[in-house]
Amino acid sequence: MGVRGLHGFVASSCPHVCTVVNFKELAERHRSQHPGGTPAVVVDAMCCLRYWYTPESWVCGGQWREYYSSLREFVSAFTAVGIKLIFFFDGMVEQSKRGEWVKRRLKNNREIAKIFHHIKSHREQPGRNMFFIPSGLAVFTRFALKALGQETLCSLQEADYEVASYGFQNNCLGILGEDTDYLIYDTCPYFSISELSLDSLDTVMLCREKLSQSLGLRLADLPLLACLLGNDVVPEGMFESFRYKCLTSYASVRESCDRKGNVILAVADHISKVLRLHQGEKKLEEMLPLGPNKALFYKGVASYLLPGQKSPWFIQTPKDVVTLDKQVLSMSSDPESKQEVPMCMDPESRQKLPVGTDPECNLEAAVCANTEVKQEDLVNMGLEAKHQVTVVSDPEILKVARAQHVRAESYLVYGVMSSGEVECSSSLEDATDQALPSQAFVYRPVRQRVYSLLLGGGGGGSSTGPAVKEWFVYSGNPLRQPDLVRPLQMNLPGGTPSLRQLWLSQEPGIQAQRLDTLLACFDLSSSREELQAVERPFQALCCLLVYLFVQVDTLCLEDLHAFIAQALCLQGKPAVELADLQLDHIDPRAVQLATLLVRGLTTLVLVNGACGFPWEMADFMPWHLFDGKLFHQKYLQSEKGYTAEVLVEQNRSHVTRFHTLKSVVCKACGKENRPIVSRRHWRPHHAGRWGRQGSSSHGTSSGYSRSGHGQHWRDQGPGSRQYEPDQWRRY
Repeated sequence: MGVRGLHGFVASSCPHVCTVVNFKELAERHRSQHPGGTPAVVVDAMCCLRYWYTPESWVCGGQWREYYSSLREFVSAFTAVGIKLIFFFDGMVEQSKRGEWVKRRLKNNREIAKIFHHIKSHREQPGRNMFFIPSGLAVFTRFALKALGQETLCSLQEADYEVASYGFQNNCLGILGEDTDYLIYDTCPYFSISELSLDSLDTVMLCREKLSQSLGLRLADLPLLACLLGNDVVPEGMFESFRYKCLTSYASVRESCDRKGNVILAVADHISKVLRLHQGEKKLEEMLPLGPNKALFYKGVASYLLPGQKSPWFIQTPKDVVTLDKQVLSMSSDPESKQEVPMCMDPESRQKLPVGTDPECNLEAAVCANTEVKQEDLVNMGLEAKHQVTVVSDPEILKVARAQHVRAESYLVYGVMSSGEVECSSSLEDATDQALPSQAFVYRPVRQRVYSLLLGGGGGGSSTGPAVKEWFVYSGNPLRQPDLVRPLQMNLPGGTPSLRQLWLSQEPGIQAQRLDTLLACFDLSSSREELQAVERPFQALCCLLVYLFVQVDTLCLEDLHAFIAQALCLQGKPAVELADLQLDHIDPRAVQLATLLVRGLTTLVLVNGACGFPWEMADFMPWHLFDGKLFHQKYLQSEKGYTAEVLVEQNRSHVTRFHTLKSVVCKACGKENRPIVSRRHWRPHHAGRWGRQGSSSHGTSSGYSRSGHGQHWRDQGPGSRQYEPDQWRRY
């Protein structure tokens, strides 16, 4: 993340940029300078996830109760010294950063393959050097922090801009994160999460003023340097030859620096001694080899400009703007230029966002100081205006969705409604195991019904609604383009209710209608009575297990026993007891089963929000329902044939609940013609009721699925094909 090579350069060549500071002392100084004010730190949560996840076990699906405990300790440490924390999460992936997002996901897939190879070879979790954050960590961290009473916000664009902007506009104590972009933004001080000692509250402050002085630059030059070196907007390879020319003509090469360090020094030297001579006289494209990448480069530089800031590298003349769709975008974020910069206000009036940084504004912020550039040229450069899903025409509903998104109360809903595009990162899934499907396929029919609800498509069983672009990571998907997934009609008496009914109505009985809609998304309306009889928080778990066992034919009775037993035994177990739990060995199948369940819980978050919150979100937070090591222990025990009494640790009340929950799941699955049997009763080499035909890397076959209820996972594959609710063949 951030500027290529800058982190290593600062550590090795500019150590004076880093200063050890203490948050308690900084807070006391802030209070003395601002009497009555509360010192606040803006936290880039996405940068902090791997530092917050301190539990030793990470491969089994997540130690969620331990993780929640570590988050509480983190918050308490700052609260104790009077510091307010404001947490920001990524809410959208900007189109200009999609390529970088894909690159990282494909790298993650290679890392996951190595993790499973290690597990199969050694039957143990790999070392921390191969650490991969548990699936769903970012989603559930939002809700954990909210439960801890923290202000938690979700961005309408890349979070780093909103973090920097919030800190800049609210006179914050600083930014806590791990992204060298914060050395480029001209905002409040930047502190490193990786260097933070929670006991002492000491950390390292990275000073952008000292960095610019060391490079012979001004603060306003840093965005230009960042784009010439390469960042998340401007690919590193775009100016490789230019950097090489700078290095060959650089006369002050340092032997103490490696090649990357000397490249940074050489580019900075070229900016200060060559480009600055013509600053304000020549346009950047006249001084740099921008070629066809001019618009992208300008956008990259402009992306660092916070509200009210201008760049001296942009020649400010009335003509130097781009007009798109009869809207004008200037080269600054100066709020005084209101006639040039249409602004969008977020629902919390948190800050003003330039057009193009807000998905609700129908304009891509393709900045270019050339009035001759036409929209067709921008399209060719890959910077066309974002396509907007127009079927959500109710502004009040869109406003509600947006507000819930910003307050981090929902998941994916606003992305579907505002841009028709969603993504899901890599999961711990074994690409070589064709007996278990990817979570992306298992829960796709649920998402399709949610799309029908949110976009109004899928009426009459046909695919009349707009396709949603899904960037979901699964084995064999090169992510060159999104999967186009069409809505799927729900089976509800009286038809699908409107969002106005589900979200805004206060009428008696509306909560029951919301629950009916939620169950219809999982196609479990026939099991409503049985599921409603289950006590909280196990209603949501049973709903998920029924859906999972109906969808995945290779799940057996032993798997069900393990899922139920761990959920029951988790109740009342403190985090310290779970941390001490030791496993005989790690089973790769159990690892993937854990992933399926946790991704199912994130799917429940999506569905619950889309249906107007019929269930309390707390009911399917993993620290209440799932523990990775505990599930793994129960899985290994169940595989050995342990009785229910042993699985639930001889707890009598747990035994009763165990049989009740098992009965609910088995009865509901029976209604769907899906008996759950023991693995001991399977025929040799059982590959599921549908078998595996063909040699696709996805184990694709002509699969069974209940008629008109969505495509079975064995029939889904990678790439750009459109997924529709066709009438799939039944065996």
